[in-house]
Amino acid sequence: MSVHLHWFLPTGGDGRTLVDRHAYTDGGLSRSANTPVSGVRPPDVEYLAQIAKAAEHLGFEAVLTPTGTWCEDAWLTTTALAQQTERLKFLVAFRPGLISPVLAAQMAATFQRVSRGRLLLNVVTGGDATEQRRFGDHLDHDRRYARTAEFLSVVRGVWGGRPYDFDGEHFQVEGGLTALPPDPLPEIFFGGSSAAAGPAAAEHADVYLTWGEPPAQVKEKIDWIRSLAEERGRTVRFGIRLHTISRDSSREAWATADRLLDDLDPETVAAAQRALGRSESVGQQRMLALHGGSRDKLEISPNLWAGVGLVRGGAGTALVGSHDEVADRIEEYHELGIEHVVLSGYPHLEEAYWFGEGVTPLLAARGLLAQVPASPLLGVQARNGRPASAPGGAPLLVAGGR
Repeated sequence: MSVHLHWFLPTGGDGRTLVDRHAYTDGGLSRSANTPVSGVRPPDVEYLAQIAKAAEHLGFEAVLTPTGTWCEDAWLTTTALAQQTERLKFLVAFRPGLISPVLAAQMAATFQRVSRGRLLLNVVTGGDATEQRRFGDHLDHDRRYARTAEFLSVVRGVWGGRPYDFDGEHFQVEGGLTALPPDPLPEIFFGGSSAAAGPAAAEHADVYLTWGEPPAQVKEKIDWIRSLAEERGRTVRFGIRLHTISRDSSREAWATADRLLDDLDPETVAAAQRALGRSESVGQQRMLALHGGSRDKLEISPNLWAGVGLVRGGAGTALVGSHDEVADRIEEYHELGIEHVVLSGYPHLEEAYWFGEGVTPLLAARGLLAQVPASPLLGVQARNGRPASAPGGAPLLVAGGR
């Protein structure tokens, strides 16, 4: 089993701070029209193309695109970026139930042909009832997962190339099909920590994706999903979603993490914690429990830092340390059964280079990568143990410096 490395496309905006370009209020998350955040990079296609091309150049297999109120549409954005890359795959996040499962199956088939087989699918059932209602969805948490299971049954059914009938609680389909099924079939990534999510993941996921928790907790999740899958005669692979701050030395990495905290005043953290605490997502509640809203003990496991989750929802932890330390932690997760590692960092362009030039060669030297990147920069990195740089020491292809 090898490690597959993936990066992230910040289609909601990027920057050098954890402070989002959206503001938390007592009513939840809303656009920050009157409180602009400095250093924000808008998610225009030119900037996202820089990140996608950097990820491809550095040997990442795919990039994850988010879905939600404050993001650009994942399907449209990645279709555009597929035309500016050659090998990079796109892990497209989508919400089952907001569109017809037959239409989603057709969209995936078309994407697969347009991109020449570079589509992966990330199923996001949704854990925030307020946001779901923005899209016209009024189902409760557990019924959303039941609908997701039906949705994926239909998607896989119509990919068979023959008329497919389905009569469920949420979907009734007569003769659904994709005249030209996708080839290859996109792998389905699936996340969820609740009792309702587990059976759906075990039944339909190719890759179960967890947010970054300490290794012992990740092992519990792996054992849980693996057991449920075995009961259904299936095998599920596993992945983890993390941020990363990797530097030449541990001291430099932790100094960067500390700098990110400098932008967070107590009021911002408190407002974010109140808003995130209202989430129905069990995974989100597990993220919040890692730090309890306090800055005092954010290193919750060696090199695993929960600072991101003070103000940001979703993946709230980062691997922080020297390149060797970050590689050690990835190897530790790999030994538990983690095969896919989906990473991000602020800003995403710079952090892609820090990781790609600093950690990827170490993972390759340990024999952990499915494919060893062919970039000449990585050959330099592997020989001298330092990030490749342009003449005079300036980092290569990094917008705005580090």
